[in-house]
Amino acid sequence: MPVLVEERRQHVLDLIARHGFVSLADLARSLGVSESTLRRDLCFWQEKGLVKRIHGGAMFTGDGVNLPALEDRAGRQHEEKRAIAAAAVERIRNGDAILLDGGTTTLEVARLLVGRPLQVVTNSLPIAQVLSGSRETDLVVLGGYVYPKTGVALGPLLIRALEDVHVQQLLMSVSGITAKGLFNSNMLLVEAERRMMRCADEVTVLADHTKFGRQALAHLCELEAIDVLITDRATPSEQRRLVDDAGVRLIVAN
Repeated sequence: MPVLVEERRQHVLDLIARHGFVSLADLARSLGVSESTLRRDLCFWQEKGLVKRIHGGAMFTGDGVNLPALEDRAGRQHEEKRAIAAAAVERIRNGDAILLDGGTTTLEVARLLVGRPLQVVTNSLPIAQVLSGSRETDLVVLGGYVYPKTGVALGPLLIRALEDVHVQQLLMSVSGITAKGLFNSNMLLVEAERRMMRCADEVTVLADHTKFGRQALAHLCELEAIDVLITDRATPSEQRRLVDDAGVRLIVAN
């Protein structure tokens, strides 16, 4: 029996790690065991810091899948991110409805949008905090499980909320860009961003030069799936050609 218990628990962890979030009902169907048994397994992995139980299921929090803390990323390539944000803001018209994904570059975008008459939808608490005092801006904050340190809402509640959202433009960041496409560091984040892309008439990716040639944990989409990519002048010419060849409009920020 101890071996069977260990095998079952490992299967539970593998499923949650693969999908980022799994509901209790789906785990029960996949493994053919009772929900009460699975609750004990989830408690076991939560005590080890690999899983966090949330309403209706569990989320993987093991090494290699958590998002880097926002404060850890904020100081990197700060000037490049500000230039990219400024170029992105120039393309936003007063009265537009836009969707801002969480991230340090989109946070810079939010700072430049304060005082603009816009409708802004976001799943980022830091972005919401920046725009909450802007009387001219209609702000919609999407809920879900808020990831520690990043302030970004993810998970099933967010996915359901996005079903009723339509915007002119989505502005989002990624962790890596290669010939294979766009990548991000978290499976739940990728799931949310794929749903966000379906909400927007135009998908704009904001990525500084350090993101090119990098491949992160989770594949988001092919390059051809986005409309615009804004980067900085330090992006090598061969990487720029990669974007051009995919039929994506490339904007290089000054």
